[in-house]
Amino acid sequence: MFNKLLVILIFNTSVYGNDIWGKNGHRAIGEIATQNLTQQTLKVVNKILDGQSLALVSTWADEMKSNSEFGKYSSWHYVNIPLDKEYKQIEKNPKGDIIQAINKCIEVLEDKNSPKIAKSFHLKYLVHLVGDAHQPLHTGRYEDKGGNDIKLKFFGRPTNLHKVWDSDMIDDYKMSYTELAESLTMLQQTSKSLNPEDWVFESHQEVKKIYSEVKDGDYISYDYINKNFSLIELKLYKAGIRLATILNEIL
Repeated sequence: MFNKLLVILIFNTSVYGNDIWGKNGHRAIGEIATQNLTQQTLKVVNKILDGQSLALVSTWADEMKSNSEFGKYSSWHYVNIPLDKEYKQIEKNPKGDIIQAINKCIEVLEDKNSPKIAKSFHLKYLVHLVGDAHQPLHTGRYEDKGGNDIKLKFFGRPTNLHKVWDSDMIDDYKMSYTELAESLTMLQQTSKSLNPEDWVFESHQEVKKIYSEVKDGDYISYDYINKNFSLIELKLYKAGIRLATILNEIL
């Protein structure tokens, strides 16, 4: 399997899929994580990724979605949870979900016998999935595909609830990912929980409120951004710190 993936890694890095947290959001998470790695951890990360940064590889898992070899990993990016339930109460997806996937990535990276290509593959996924777990709509309802089927107008442009939280609000600030990461470091507060179930629980509490405040066809603009962007900032920062905490722990 991983020999085939090596070919994919080399020749298909320009294939793009759907944005999750958008490129800037994911890369800001990778940049924040990098700034909080120990020197020893950073050395190991550089070796596994052949010098590529966490920010650069943070979007790789989305970029590979268009490749048929990666269809089996599509369910890794989310978990659908009814609003009146929590993760421990639902039937688990046999193809995997974001919590199962994060735990798998950690398991491979902790194993000293894992080959380098396996570690590279799972590290790239881990960087991405920690970010996805902090985007509340990635714990959204099955029936509307985590808000993708709730159509909205963002300053008059057609979009959907999922995309508004993925990238529309972030892109509206027109900052590079380094500028975004720098602005977030001022928050300086977060739980350092290493349990992805805790992150999903947190996101699922937030998504209930997000769903309650919009309906299909709504027009949203500055008022919505002003009300919600502080949560996006906090989630991006938490994801970066928690990613760094995990990597410092396991590498």
